[in-house]
Amino acid sequence: MLNYTVRRLFMLIPVLLGMTIIVFSIIHAIPGDPAEVILGEKASVESKEALRKQLKLDQPLYIQYGDYLGNLFAGDLGTSIRTRTAITEEIIPYLAATLELTLVSMAIAVFVGVNAGILSAWKQNSWFDYISMLIALIGVSMPIFWLGLMEQWIFALELKWLPSIGRMNPRDPVESITNIYMIDAMLAGRWDQLWTVIKHLILPGIALGTIPMAIIARMTRSSMLDVLRADYIRTARAKGMSQFWVIYKHALRNAFIPVLTVIGLQTGLLLGGAVLTETIFAWPGVGRYIFDAISARDYPVIQSGILIIAFIFVLINLLVDLLYAAVDPRISYK
Repeated sequence: MLNYTVRRLFMLIPVLLGMTIIVFSIIHAIPGDPAEVILGEKASVESKEALRKQLKLDQPLYIQYGDYLGNLFAGDLGTSIRTRTAITEEIIPYLAATLELTLVSMAIAVFVGVNAGILSAWKQNSWFDYISMLIALIGVSMPIFWLGLMEQWIFALELKWLPSIGRMNPRDPVESITNIYMIDAMLAGRWDQLWTVIKHLILPGIALGTIPMAIIARMTRSSMLDVLRADYIRTARAKGMSQFWVIYKHALRNAFIPVLTVIGLQTGLLLGGAVLTETIFAWPGVGRYIFDAISARDYPVIQSGILIIAFIFVLINLLVDLLYAAVDPRISYK
């Protein structure tokens, strides 16, 4: 297992190197001049040229890429062109906000999706099965922005149960320790703040987690149906085991491998694809951070942001591969 893990970690190097080349090439193919975005269209040609020289944008692309790669190997993600702040410092709060939202969304998606899939397989062709799969089909087909807007209209504007935007009440800010507000509020012993943070997470968490929840429910149902027809399940039932024990102890464990794969892929996709949800709910996450950087042609921020998401995505897939062996003892890595 250790050798396999080390090999997989070394395999990250060419993957991430390839990502830097692709992202760098695409970004510099986007029309637009960062100097003009920063200084404005009315700025003089001389001042624009001076800024390009200062930012080294007048250098050939291969030299710019070499400098970027050299800084990257030294642990320096670069400096934002807009804010002139080190990206390493600037991106942490945004990344923490996205991680918190993604984890809450996936927790909702996994809990509801897995249990709905199990009950649908257990009660195959029942009214619960038909209704849950219909809801799953609607969920996987529903645009996130429309669902988010409907949530805001019903639960924030009409019922006034939950806040419509933001991450926390600005009049009572959380003291940042880890930048993950749920943890920070608990560390500070501020349970009132924790409840406020949770209320801000519910609507964007449901909006972001709806599609993964529907996919997980359908995958769990399909996988469970195959396992529930196996001989060892019939044997377990013949021994007089309770239905609950047969399903959650024997069937779910063997049916969970494809579900685990879906969970890993969806978690990685949510990290990079949360920009719509973050925009609708004014959530200060890394998706909006990169989106704003694209608008301002802030090349270092775009490159570093995408590279960090790609790195986390690959790590999640590695973690999922390692969990296979924990879920199914027949799988071993040598």
